[in-house]
Formats: sequence, structure tokens, C-alpha cells
Amino acid sequence: MTQFSSFVLKETIHILRDRRTMLILFGMPVVMMLLFGFAISTDVRDVRTVIVLSSQDYQTQQLVEALSASEYFDIQRVASTPAEAEQLIRSQQADLAIVFGQRFANGGSGVQLIVDGADPNMAQQYTNYASQILASHVGISAGGGVSTKLLYNPQMQSSYNFVPGIMGMLLMLICAMMTSISIVKEKERGTMEVLLVSPVRPLMIIVAKVVPYLVLAFVILAAILLMSRYVLGVPLAGSLFWIVAVSGIYIVMALALGLLISSVAKTQLIALLMSAMMLLLPSVLLSGMMFPIESMPTALQCVSAVMPPRYYIQAMRSLMVVGASISSILPEVLTLVGMAALFLSIALLTFKKRLE
Repeated sequence: MTQFSSFVLKETIHILRDRRTMLILFGMPVVMMLLFGFAISTDVRDVRTVIVLSSQDYQTQQLVEALSASEYFDIQRVASTPAEAEQLIRSQQADLAIVFGQRFANGGSGVQLIVDGADPNMAQQYTNYASQILASHVGISAGGGVSTKLLYNPQMQSSYNFVPGIMGMLLMLICAMMTSISIVKEKERGTMEVLLVSPVRPLMIIVAKVVPYLVLAFVILAAILLMSRYVLGVPLAGSLFWIVAVSGIYIVMALALGLLISSVAKTQLIALLMSAMMLLLPSVLLSGMMFPIESMPTALQCVSAVMPPRYYIQAMRSLMVVGASISSILPEVLTLVGMAALFLSIALLTFKKRLE
């Protein structure tokens, strides 16, 4: 055990002395959290809005004032006809037009929304936000006669969606990429052979190189959770114990994947490219972090099914935002456990073959 501790201490010192590694380990999570949490946002703000009033009744005026008072809509002008409002949108002077019917206050007719659909995602956001305000003030939606209640994220903040995704992406990149590069670096320099002829068994050497990254991953996880709660305002509605426990399973799985990559790659460049191609882009595009999996083509949905971040992100959204119990995310947890066992088994068997 003393020899094992010495190897762990040696690897920890190597990591702490490497400024570039420390910058990646601690600088990247902070930058990514702030970037996705504040700069990259799908929140609606100051939508240029045109109002079409067919009557000047009290209830309609109340709704207009509510829209104007919100931070989401900026009332640019009041148009006399829907055609005039549509022309303003076509001339890029407005993004949204809200048309109130003649007998809106008496329930005789509803509300029509005219939206700039050049960006379909934002057009849907405009519609959702307007419908939510209408529903909260007069109990109807833009479709007419249907009350709307938004659960878990009533302010519709995009950070609620992004933070679990960032956690999955960062932990995967840091654990898998840094572990694979660390071991391949020993092979490139020829020091792996020196380590393997030491009295410590090869398996203990590999574990000793992984332990510092395991500890650092939990430190980074704590930093991410603190930033998400106190900087970005994302709630931790579920059990903190299960959030950390599921994250621990995910971290072990990512470390096992890093070992697997290091057993295949012969140079640091190849390990970096494999990590980037296999982890970075798929984690962002195919994990459900930014785009709904249900909207993807069937072929990409099949690819998404083998992406570990998908299951972790789903589990974290349920635990952090919804406050779900562990039983409701059991399929995701079992999938991550299975992947961790599979990657670790293949990685250790591959290392054993290489040593022979």
C-alpha cells in the first residue's frame, strides 16, 4: 500500500506542476459554466412587439400593460390592423404581433399571434412566452380557452436546461480526455516500461494514475454545483446525495473510457483526436444537451442511445430541476453502471494483452 500511495502522490505532483493541465481542469469548467449560463442563452428578452387592438376595453389594456411590464416584450407600437402589423414584421421592424379580437374581453374571440418564423426555435419561444403571460393574467392561452401552467421552470430560464448538459460534457471531457492523454504520454516518453518493471503490479500502476483524476473530478463537480446554484440560480430540487452518487458513477465510467482510449491510442495527438471526435461533438449534439433527441432522425437516435452523456444529463435534469426520486431514474443509472463495467473490463483486458 505504501508503494501504491507513492505512485498516487507522484502522479498528483505531476498534475499540479503542469500549469496547462491545471488550466484545463479548473479553467475550462468555470469558463464553460459562465459561457453557457450567461452568454449562450435561449431566454427571451426585449422581443420587439406590435399590438393590434380592436377595442379599448379595460381587460385588454391590462394585458397590454402586463406585456409591457415584463422583461420579455418591448412594445414598439400599436397597429390598427393585422395587415399593418404583419407588414412591420416583414420589414424587420418587429418580431411579434399580438392581435386582440373585437370581443376579446367578453370571450367572443381569442388572440392571434403573428411571429417572425425565420428562426423557428425563437419563434416558438416567443409564442410560448406570450401564451404564458396571457394564461397567467386572464386564464386563456393564445389558442383560446385553454389555461396553461408551466411546471419546474416557470421563468423559462435556459440555464435550467444547459447546466446538467454542461456537467455531463465537462466531466466526460476532463475524466476521459485527461486520463487517456496522461497514460499515452508515459508510453510516448518510454517511461511506461520503467513503471511496469517496478515491484508494483501493472493494475495498481493504472489505478494509481487514475486516482488523482478521480479526486479532481469530484472537486470540479463540487465547483460546478456551487456555481450552478449560487451564480446561475439553478435549483437543486432533488437529493444532493443522489446527485453526487450518480455523478460518481458517471465519473468512474468516464475514467474507464479514458483508459480504453489510452489502450488503443499510441500518441497523445491520436488520443486527443479520439477524445474530441468521440466525446466533444457527440456530447454536445447527440446527448440531448441542446437539441431534443425525439426530433432527431432515427439513425441519429440510435447513435445517441450509445452516448453515455445522454443518460447522465437525463438523470441530472430529473434530480436537479424536477426533484425526482432515485427510482424514477433507475434505468439511466443502471445503463451508466453497465457502461462503466463494460469499458473498464475491455480497458483492463486490453492493457493485459499489451503487457504480455
